[in-house]
Amino acid sequence: MTMVSRITYVAGVLLIVGGSLSFELTRFEQLNEAKKNTFIKIKNLNVPAGVTLDLTNLKEGTTVEFIGRTTFGFKEWDGPMVKITGKNLRIAGVKGNLLDAEGQRWWNGRGAEQGLRKPRMFEAIVDDSVITGLNFKNPPQACFVCNWCHNVHISHLNVDAKDGRNGLAFNTDGFGIGYAKNITLTDSYVYNQDDCFVTGAGEDILVQRLTCEGGNGISVGSLGGGAKVERVTIKDSKIINNLVGVNVKTGWNVQGALKDITFDNIELVDIQQFGITVHGNEGHPKFPGGDPTPFPIENLTINNVERKFERSWRCQRLGMGRSW
Repeated sequence: MTMVSRITYVAGVLLIVGGSLSFELTRFEQLNEAKKNTFIKIKNLNVPAGVTLDLTNLKEGTTVEFIGRTTFGFKEWDGPMVKITGKNLRIAGVKGNLLDAEGQRWWNGRGAEQGLRKPRMFEAIVDDSVITGLNFKNPPQACFVCNWCHNVHISHLNVDAKDGRNGLAFNTDGFGIGYAKNITLTDSYVYNQDDCFVTGAGEDILVQRLTCEGGNGISVGSLGGGAKVERVTIKDSKIINNLVGVNVKTGWNVQGALKDITFDNIELVDIQQFGITVHGNEGHPKFPGGDPTPFPIENLTINNVERKFERSWRCQRLGMGRSW
């Protein structure tokens, strides 16, 4: 354990403004001791099977750095493998860091709820915080979830599930944000086998400079339960070799609303089915057929969404809405 001080210069005078205890966490049994500090360095840590790396209720203002390779034991369970809660946190990955879930141990060519129980990888419930520079590899299913978050800036995150190609992995969602407010996600990359980004509830969300490969596209939509999605902008992004490009979806036989949704300057490359899809019957037993549910979608803007290197164009009626 070391003392880390914040040092600043004022009118040429060196001032030590304050100090915080730094703890280097290299063995899991040190976790409770580490959480007493406001600067936690997680270095080459192995997390036991079926146990969460529990970084909940951190002291306000805590910095957590991931250094080296973080690994996890194998067990069939729901996860999450890592959970972080707190206020005014800085969660950062030091150059070369890797959170390696080794998801191939769970993948069986079937979804999250079929066959082996597959844990979610990383869950954050934080306010007034920054999450940056983390590298995720081979999540068993959903990778990064930020639900019930407020005023959070997420940047320079990488999700790499390339090893799940050719039907091996499913439901490896990249970024999921729900019931959250004032969230930005920028300068990040996902290679996966499900939604690159998805939000089913929330407001004031900006996604910018996101690159998606191999998955199901970028999805925005309330799937019911009264959930609303409002003021969401996705811009300056690229979607490569995904099932669809941009996807606006609402649930079947449920209630909710979408308002002020904008897609702007999105490049689509080698999309397998539809560049743009809007449908109102997600969950219908005959999906994509079957009757849609009347579900308000207000102020949906799709601007400069361009499909490049296209192999074919298709247009099909999908419930309430169309795909292009």
